[in-house]
Amino acid sequence: MPAIELTPAERKALKAEAHALSPVAAIGKAGITPAVLKEIDLCLRSHALIKVRAGSDEREERAGWLLELAAQLDCAPVQSIGRVLVLWRPKPDEPAAPPSRERKPAGPARKRTKRAYQSR
Repeated sequence: MPAIELTPAERKALKAEAHALSPVAAIGKAGITPAVLKEIDLCLRSHALIKVRAGSDEREERAGWLLELAAQLDCAPVQSIGRVLVLWRPKPDEPAAPPSRERKPAGPARKRTKRAYQSR
């Protein structure tokens, strides 16, 4: 059982944010080793949301790895697509809430320049 539970809305926002990311770590044929755990933990500390490439063809094995990583690293399993696992854990200096998908307020109106008033 993962330590962090996500609501469907939070999971959706994290999936959208993770779409543009590239995998930062890889799990090889040896499975989850201490070196892999250390690397993934380091990446989660610096990035909060990461993708991990899994080197297994077995779907059940990849699903097990996702749950094992979530349990051992106290992170939330966001998604598993093919051989890519997505994990999220808040940064130590941030609150525990994931980012929201709210729109930013519009900034001040654009300033018109002298050139905009000139006719051609």
